[in-house]
Amino acid sequence: MPSPDLSDEFLESISENLDSLRSWCADVQDAFLVAVLQEAIEGGHEKVVQVLLDKNVDVNAQGIYYINALEAASVGGHETIVQLLIEKNADVNAQGGYFGNALQVASAGGYDTMVQLLLENNADVNAQGGYYGNALQAASARGHETIVQLLLDNNADVNAQGGFYGNTLVAASAEGHETIVQLLLDKNMDVNAQGGSDESALVAASVRGHETMVQLLLENNADVNAQGGHYGNALQAASARGHETIVQLLLDKNVDVNTQGGFYGNALVAASAEGHETIVQLLLDKNVDVNAQDGFNGSALVAASARGYKTIVQLLLDKNANINAQGGHYGSAFIAASARGDETIIQLLLEKNADINAQGGHHGNALQAASQGGHETIVQLLLDKNVDVNAQGGYYGNALQAASQGGHETIVQLLLYQNVDVNAQGGYFGNALQAACQGGHETIVQLLLDKNADVAGRA
Repeated sequence: MPSPDLSDEFLESISENLDSLRSWCADVQDAFLVAVLQEAIEGGHEKVVQVLLDKNVDVNAQGIYYINALEAASVGGHETIVQLLIEKNADVNAQGGYFGNALQVASAGGYDTMVQLLLENNADVNAQGGYYGNALQAASARGHETIVQLLLDNNADVNAQGGFYGNTLVAASAEGHETIVQLLLDKNMDVNAQGGSDESALVAASVRGHETMVQLLLENNADVNAQGGHYGNALQAASARGHETIVQLLLDKNVDVNTQGGFYGNALVAASAEGHETIVQLLLDKNVDVNAQDGFNGSALVAASARGYKTIVQLLLDKNANINAQGGHYGSAFIAASARGDETIIQLLLEKNADINAQGGHHGNALQAASQGGHETIVQLLLDKNVDVNAQGGYYGNALQAASQGGHETIVQLLLYQNVDVNAQGGYFGNALQAACQGGHETIVQLLLDKNADVAGRA
């Protein structure tokens, strides 16, 4: 960061002794004086700047904090100093720094008069570079309507690509600047142009819940099914974020409710994973595929079960969601509910004949998931349902190893009462005794030894 402003007295003393300073190691002193000039500019010390300029300090030299003097003046919004620098032939199109050039700096800062001054002195309205990519995107992202109009009047390229948002329309849409979006659309900007991370303006507005913006874009023929961005499409974005009105707007435009892609895979999984009951119902009313699969969650039912959203689980079951569908991190809805320890959801699933021995996912099976989580009531419920206590698979290989590693003594006891194989091999630790030893669970080690665990068992 720039250092604190120097006092007028100090700066004036420097400027009054320029010749003597320059006589002593010119290169070093020139660099020093450039820094002094930029310091004076940053602080808005017009008198000192004028003295330094009269002594021909290089206005285009790079300083410590700014790419040149003009950038320093533009950052601070010092219009008079900008005029002084231009009169001294400052390069209005010099590139570098965070914002790329002086015009982008002034546009981002909302300095209307300065933007006009730079344009009148042949600043390149379409110069690329910097955080926003160009001046128009900077002004659009920051909501500076007057500057956007100035730039457009000077033939700014509305479809230029680059910068943080990828293009100007995405920038304005993401930040909710409706008037600017209308200005851009009036200049025939491509409403479906892809921006950063391949995100369209419609997706950007949908993610952030800008209802009026979404309506405006749809009225201008935004592609309701456009793909791209973290969420894949506008419907998934709005569904994940819980923006009910936007979801309804998109549905009214006949959006494809079953489009695949994005972080959640589809809109129903997104809404189910985030607990948005009303949106789940809206999607179900549009005949969304209740069993559509995605990578991490597997299905909407698994997503809702894993997060404990009971009402959504019931909604999905009422629409005949496949209770034993395989896939995703948890493998099945029943395993997901067991891992969470959610008795209510487990009972809902059991009433629909969930397979208690289903294999799959990180935990391998429901008993291992419940054992690892220390959910004693769930473990007992499963044992009462004659679950296979020796089922193999998953990270820990079997339920006994999972409980032993987690230090869950009561669950270890429950499993031992069911004649679990104390020496079963497999899983990350090799066997239950190794797992208990690694975790430092002495009581469990003793329990296992009392059941003739093989101390020479190979991990």
